[in-house]
Amino acid sequence: MNRNFRGLLLFFLLLVNLSVRGQDVKYSELMTQTAMRLWPDAFTLDKGQEAKWSYDLGVILKGVEGVWKNTADKRYFDYIQHKMDHYVQEDGTINAYKMEDYNIDFINNGKILLFLYQVTGKEKYLKAVQHLRKQLDTHPRTKQGSFWHKKIYTHQVWLDGLYMGQPFYAEYAQLFNEPKAFDDICRQFALIEKNTRDEKTGLLYHGWDESKEQQWANKETGRSPNFWSRALGWYGMAMVDVLDYLPKDHAGRDTVIAILNRYAEAIIRFQQANGLWYQVTDMPNRKGNYPEASASSMMVYTLAKGVRLGYLPAKFLKNAEKGYTGILKEFIEKDADGHVNLNGTVKVSGLGGKPYRDGSFEYYMSEPVIQNDPKGIGAFIQCAVEMEKVPNLKYAKGKKVLLDYYYNHETRKNLLGEQERYHYTWEEQDNGGYSLLAYIFQSYGALTDSLAVKPAAENLRNADVYIIVDPDTEKEAPNPNYLAVSEIDAIVKWVQKGGTLVLLGNDAGNAEFKHFNELASRFGVQLNEDNHLMVKNNQFEQGAVQIDKNNPIFKKPYKLYIKEISSLRVFAPATPVVGTKDLNVMAASKYGKGKVFVLGDPWIYNEYLDGRKLPEAYQNFAAAHDWVKWLLK
Repeated sequence: MNRNFRGLLLFFLLLVNLSVRGQDVKYSELMTQTAMRLWPDAFTLDKGQEAKWSYDLGVILKGVEGVWKNTADKRYFDYIQHKMDHYVQEDGTINAYKMEDYNIDFINNGKILLFLYQVTGKEKYLKAVQHLRKQLDTHPRTKQGSFWHKKIYTHQVWLDGLYMGQPFYAEYAQLFNEPKAFDDICRQFALIEKNTRDEKTGLLYHGWDESKEQQWANKETGRSPNFWSRALGWYGMAMVDVLDYLPKDHAGRDTVIAILNRYAEAIIRFQQANGLWYQVTDMPNRKGNYPEASASSMMVYTLAKGVRLGYLPAKFLKNAEKGYTGILKEFIEKDADGHVNLNGTVKVSGLGGKPYRDGSFEYYMSEPVIQNDPKGIGAFIQCAVEMEKVPNLKYAKGKKVLLDYYYNHETRKNLLGEQERYHYTWEEQDNGGYSLLAYIFQSYGALTDSLAVKPAAENLRNADVYIIVDPDTEKEAPNPNYLAVSEIDAIVKWVQKGGTLVLLGNDAGNAEFKHFNELASRFGVQLNEDNHLMVKNNQFEQGAVQIDKNNPIFKKPYKLYIKEISSLRVFAPATPVVGTKDLNVMAASKYGKGKVFVLGDPWIYNEYLDGRKLPEAYQNFAAAHDWVKWLLK
């Protein structure tokens, strides 16, 4: 991992004097605004038709989710919710969805419903998600165990289907504790590679017919005749998205990463001089073949995300950069009204059906290429979201950020009546979680992980940042874990050797202070176990904190919102870094080769970071980015 990111840093040094078109312009936002203009309400692909439960919608909204997380602009979250609320009724039923069709495409939008359920906690989204999950229990499969693409396409597996079904399946399994599902998911990735991979090129054919009865199927292998680039794009996106949810200790995780690496090596061989991939992947010079926008966007997304999260070597980033530059040059245009549009997306390509699609080169050339196809727009937004993170990767270079799950370990019952961890966890996407903070760390190239056992030299050794938040009291946990002297000593030695420690407390009555202060005092800080910046209802000004100019952490005079804090007593070697009303709010300490940050509040959890609650006058989101960069220095 570190070797990869050392290579990545060298690559950045080579690019230091180069400018990539689009680096300053946020095309992810501009294209999202195009989608919002084209489809403000119901999602209809053709005028006059009723809205369908179409997978295209999920592709777009997954991109918009990334734009929201990149900007904390509530307009984007509201758009996602507005679109899905057209379909999902209060009882959880989904308009225009029929389980009995057994169409794997119908599962794709479930990712957006999982997102909405986790952010809002609304039961209707959970019910809708459960309905989609039930489809997978009885969805037809091949004898080997792969999902059919559709009930009407008997015995067939298409690369597209891995994107439509598996990321949802994996996220649901992680959220609702279905460990056996991970075995199934990894097996299906291995099977599709086994059944469709061409040994000569390394590419995967568009589809596979287990029965070998289809006209398009090779009678010996069952494979379709050609490599379709968008199918390869779907497959790549499926792998890097599934890896978000596969447990780190699951044996199949290495299998998927190995497949991803073989896939990446194969596709870059067919990336053309203009940075793009052609409709039929391996025949760029054949008459009629053309560069295709959705496939190119998907492959760039796959390579860039794979590098950022350490699944792929850093060398692939140059292919992603080359591809993104080509996409912006070839496919992006502004119209007379100043709107950004995407050209060059093939409307559809499939196998079989009526009229029959034989998978020939001539067939792939026959399908119309259109402007602002929703699949293309969605793929491009996701690609742009990922590429807009690339300039930030130099801040972290593969560093690891650990969040304590040992001293803070609160649980509650979820809507299913099961116990779950909550309050300041990476995974939690509702108001009290740190999911957006995790996203920010990851956007700078950092890897986020948790520590569910007591800290010691062994488990801190590979961490660059260690965060302890709001240690439990007896009212919050039946048997709270208190910081012991041996644990404090281990943390102090780790900081002394170069670690960055973050201590986030709470106001009096809402956190443990005695043992927490024994750790904080080693670095020159005491939490005063008091209550300040108390806010009544939505009187936000009661929690306003102004950052002074020339602050060592925050680069601008931000106006922050911080409520209900414990103030700090600061002494050597620590120094105050933020204060208000004669109170010390934040402090920092240099200690040996490391540093420490202390604040008497959890502060940057989702509620006060994601833009849905705070007025625009408060700049917590921008300040959090400065804070993260300071921690990662």
